[in-house]
Amino acid sequence: MSITLRKARTIIRKALEKGQELELKPLSVVVLDAGGHVIAFEREDGAAPGRFAIAHGKAYGSVMLGMAGTAQMKRAEGQAYFMAAVNGVYGGQVVPVPGGVLVRDKKGAVIGAVGVTGDTSDNDAAAALAGIEAAGLSGEI
Repeated sequence: MSITLRKARTIIRKALEKGQELELKPLSVVVLDAGGHVIAFEREDGAAPGRFAIAHGKAYGSVMLGMAGTAQMKRAEGQAYFMAAVNGVYGGQVVPVPGGVLVRDKKGAVIGAVGVTGDTSDNDAAAALAGIEAAGLSGEI
């Protein structure tokens, strides 16, 4: 199973709706496939233009490491040298904080990741999870 463009659009739409419901700052949302390639991206009006790179970095680190943003942050706090090395390997593209959410299929296999940025990391993760669940998939924050 993979994340279709239709499901990616649902994830984005529902994540943005969750952000509006919670009155979050303008969000940016990216959906990546299991290989770390962009399926879809949207940035709300008022979101800073540099948010793509942050959303992408959250999702990219999650899918490439098979480790959600919350786990990456804990790893970075406990083993900063490891995450610095990982970021070197991936050309500085990893943003190891919540808001990078692994997407799993019904069998538990990683099929991609979602990155959300714009508000606090925990709020970003909540919006991502709402989008993933609305698309009938499972998220790991």
